[in-house]
Amino acid sequence: MADIFNVLKHYDGIEPTEVVPRQGGWAALAYKISAGNRSYFLKMYEKRRTSTPKWTALIDEYAPILGWLTQNSLLQGKIPVPLLTASGKYKCEDDEGIYMLYDFIDGETVGDKKLTAAQTFQFSEIITELHSYGDEIPVNTEKIKEHFDVPFLRQLKGVTSQTSGTMPADVKAVVEPRLKQIFSLVERVERLSKSLKSEQLKMVLCHTDLHPWNLMQAGRQLMLIDWEGLRLAPAESDLMFLIDEPYYPEFIEIYRKKHKDFEIHPDALRFYKDRRKLEDIWEFIEQLLFDGQTETERAHTMENLAKELEEIDEGIY
Repeated sequence: MADIFNVLKHYDGIEPTEVVPRQGGWAALAYKISAGNRSYFLKMYEKRRTSTPKWTALIDEYAPILGWLTQNSLLQGKIPVPLLTASGKYKCEDDEGIYMLYDFIDGETVGDKKLTAAQTFQFSEIITELHSYGDEIPVNTEKIKEHFDVPFLRQLKGVTSQTSGTMPADVKAVVEPRLKQIFSLVERVERLSKSLKSEQLKMVLCHTDLHPWNLMQAGRQLMLIDWEGLRLAPAESDLMFLIDEPYYPEFIEIYRKKHKDFEIHPDALRFYKDRRKLEDIWEFIEQLLFDGQTETERAHTMENLAKELEEIDEGIY
């Protein structure tokens, strides 16, 4: 905890009176910071985690876009924007982690709860507004542009094709019975990647990680958080999360009032669903192989991996 006190003081000029751990997400640890009469939210991406470079590589690309959106769109007050450090940066780091600081949101994560009618309406408005912007905005979007690449497939194929020699026995026991399904999914994603590269699909700003744990109710306003995945991509990279939800008819009715000619591109939708499934599987395998987890962390990761593999076996994603 002392390191966080020093980070805040050195990089942000903040002298906290209290640092309280909060429930973190997939990518980062989280803390509530109290300093004087102001509260902050600190995200810490641990350098010990193999996946941290993936989550932090584009901070300096997506953070300015969030800043522009909150100043120039109807998303003001609906998305969090990282605060600048004393030296004008969106992040700071030490030997332990990479840090981003936000104003604290006094609210509650939707999480496992069903969206209310009011939340569904606000959520629909947020995505509809977000998808109204593309590469025409006066902030560089080139480095967050979708190219339909799947860079982790090489590692996934390498590890899963040599399960007998590279995997611990417990991981092998879970993965090996599903190798046929994994390889089939890999082949389909590679085929779709190649075909989509040759198409001229419309690109819009997309969150790419739409689930209830990234939604917070703050007073009367629903907020969409955790923007590490912000991309310039086809709308399907967001809609893949929504199309099977019971509220999708209400969502798409609102969406098409502004995006009147929108129609789902079936191959793009399939690509994003399949790529996400493989990405989640690889994330858990990677953690188990390389992250040096505690026994409790490892058990939780094994449980998550088993669930992902069961879903591809049953085709329910």
